[in-house]
Amino acid sequence: MTDTAERKPESLDRLVIRFAGDSGDGMQLTGDRFTSASALFGNDLATLPEFPAEIRAPAGTLAGVSAFQVHISDHRINTPGDAPNVLVAMNPAALKAELRGLEDGGTVIVNVDTFDERNLTKAGYTDNPLTDGSLDAYSVYEVPMTSLTKEAVIPAGVKPRDADRSKNFFALGLVTWMYTRPIDATLAWIEEKFGKNPMVHQANVLAFKAGHAFGETAELFDHTYQVAPAPQEPGTYTNISGNMALSWGLIAASQLAKLPLFLGSYPITPASDILHELSKHKNFGVRTLQAEDEIAGIGAALGAAFGGHIGITTTSGPGVALKSETMGLAISLELPLVIVDIQRGGPSTGLPTKTEAADLLLAMYGRHGESPLPIIAASTPSDCFEVAIEAVRIALEYRTPVILLSDGYLANGTEPWKLPDVDSLRPIEVEFATAPNHTSASGDPEYWPYVRDPETFARSWALPGTDGLMHRIGGIEKQEGSGNISYDPANHGEMVAVRAAKVAAVAKSIPPVEVTGDADADLLVLGWGSTWGAIATAVDRARAEGDRVAQLHLRHLNPFPPNLGEVLGRYRKVLVPEMNLGQLSRMIRAEFLVDARSVNKVEGTPFTAAELHAAITGALHD
Repeated sequence: MTDTAERKPESLDRLVIRFAGDSGDGMQLTGDRFTSASALFGNDLATLPEFPAEIRAPAGTLAGVSAFQVHISDHRINTPGDAPNVLVAMNPAALKAELRGLEDGGTVIVNVDTFDERNLTKAGYTDNPLTDGSLDAYSVYEVPMTSLTKEAVIPAGVKPRDADRSKNFFALGLVTWMYTRPIDATLAWIEEKFGKNPMVHQANVLAFKAGHAFGETAELFDHTYQVAPAPQEPGTYTNISGNMALSWGLIAASQLAKLPLFLGSYPITPASDILHELSKHKNFGVRTLQAEDEIAGIGAALGAAFGGHIGITTTSGPGVALKSETMGLAISLELPLVIVDIQRGGPSTGLPTKTEAADLLLAMYGRHGESPLPIIAASTPSDCFEVAIEAVRIALEYRTPVILLSDGYLANGTEPWKLPDVDSLRPIEVEFATAPNHTSASGDPEYWPYVRDPETFARSWALPGTDGLMHRIGGIEKQEGSGNISYDPANHGEMVAVRAAKVAAVAKSIPPVEVTGDADADLLVLGWGSTWGAIATAVDRARAEGDRVAQLHLRHLNPFPPNLGEVLGRYRKVLVPEMNLGQLSRMIRAEFLVDARSVNKVEGTPFTAAELHAAITGALHD
């Protein structure tokens, strides 16, 4: 028989693999390293990390399971995959929690050393699933990862208890061999990450190589597999998460506007990575403040905006609620400010590590009084870069706070991203007031802060300390033009109307929406946010089956693009998938009197393409 190491790998056009284990098993790192190796190999990819909500859930329990799913392919893909082809389960709890998502006939690789009576009981098993026949529908590979790792790292002098921490590298080595991933980049990363601790570094290298050798020498596996590189446009690529792309977009916007960036933020899942990333870039004039609470964070950002900086605050749903009063103040002051909301499951603490997109109506109406502001949303991890620039552009050009909506799926998910040509990015023009703009009744020049641009309705922006441009700020209503405190009813009505007109005027700078798919379709699938990938894949599947379907995805949610009503009127049916109970649907119905039908999911996980394909088929044939 020919040795498996000498056989030609079986070609696959795509692979979805899910790593799962206890929160201390290093599954996020394992998945991330497999992803990085695949990116270097040239595959297209999309990832879905999932974290336990409990910070210190009891080891071996369902509540403590951490998972990382990655979809790699030799062609363009838009989602992390519907159902995994392969599940790597490091303990019984991981198997029980994740098996339900595995495709029929899929592959299960288990760390058999953990399937003892104690761990089985913790996971809620009454019988061992490896022996009771419940896994007969799958290809199951039992690998003693813990014991083999402990044996492999003996030369490093690691204690047996500490050696257990390297078993994720054994698993990584095994799947690296199975799917013919390059190994040099992983070894280089281990050196970079753990090189300062020679014992840990050596143990992880030995475990990784042991897993790779086990695949080559064990008789469990018939052959290896390979997913060929995907065609890509020439250029420099990086594998990027949504939070990373958003951070870089904010820095780029700062450079395009030639203004310093200030972030006032309080750490909250899943937005904290933006604070971490921006704090590394002082060389770009970025200043970050980790505030004592959410209110202090946005207050500091608004103060920075008053001082001529790009004011940013980052948070998730609970923090948006706390920031609402200061958002109202920013609307009254008419200063540029960007509020980044990385949405998560709610209400209250809700599902802090799970994704949801149910803050749209909070963003629209979550302040007292008539207090409109622009709202935009990202659709993919890499799109967060462009959306960050757009949010800053709107805030600066229209002197208004802007809410940028992302979510936990986009924030933590990754995809290959072609680095843009910096010279192709459009500059953001900003002018500060430098001289008086009004003549008093006595003929003296003076500065009126609420003199407006006739096109944008944006008021002038005067930096504090500028000679002769002293003006009042505060939340009490101001006189239009002069900025003096005013309780006049007619003036209040005028100010409310002009602030609304300013937000409405943003639509003039929004490009018309473009529909993809079939021009003569009866059904339009309308989406926003992170549903884009699942919608695009589901629409492609429906069209491949001969159905006539069109797709439209919104970036600007307030105001809507100027031609949206006309486009919606072309279609007999409009389907709106949302990770909420129908918030955009309500807005569309109210604004355009369209019978928009909702497809809703609020389970802490994103839509799969299969779910939306079924919804599209049902809508077409009901």
